[in-house]
Amino acid sequence: IIIGVVVSAPLGPVGVLCIQRTLNKGRWYGFITGIGATISDIFYALLTGYGMSFVFDYVNKNIFYLQLFGSIMLMIFGIYTFRSNPVQSIRPTSAKKGTYLHNLITAFFVTLSNPLIIFLFIGLFARFAFISEGILLFEAFIGYVAIAVGALAWWFGITYFVNKVRKRFDVRGIWILNRVIGSIVTIVSLVGLIFTL
Repeated sequence: IIIGVVVSAPLGPVGVLCIQRTLNKGRWYGFITGIGATISDIFYALLTGYGMSFVFDYVNKNIFYLQLFGSIMLMIFGIYTFRSNPVQSIRPTSAKKGTYLHNLITAFFVTLSNPLIIFLFIGLFARFAFISEGILLFEAFIGYVAIAVGALAWWFGITYFVNKVRKRFDVRGIWILNRVIGSIVTIVSLVGLIFTL
């Protein structure tokens, strides 16, 4: 669940798109955007997980270095999120709402267009020892469902929050939210680095 939240939380282009749609089209359009992003994230999670399971012996022998790499990747990701300005991703809004399916598909492809997310999954999977020896198919299934639940919980929460404060939510609000998320991810990575060492 934590992996799902951490992957979804930083407000890159799809996060800003989700907030824009919540403000301009309504909460459920924003949430559908989040579902599209989650489907893409699960695709990359499966790609990463099954890729790592094929090289399990290597992963097992080098778990210290992989966890160290994972913590460093998370720290870089946290610092990048803290320093980035998601406001630059804001595009002029369209007057048309479009269908829910259209909103879902566009969010899916916006997220899919960022394959660098695989590195974030590698870092998170190593950090939380997501891939382990003798894992059953059912247990793996539960793990991926939990990632999806974490991601959906994030999108549900953020659209609920933005919808509640829509009158007071502005560009500065997006910037502050990104700073908070970046700080949390950086702190988590530091704790992980200390435990690994």
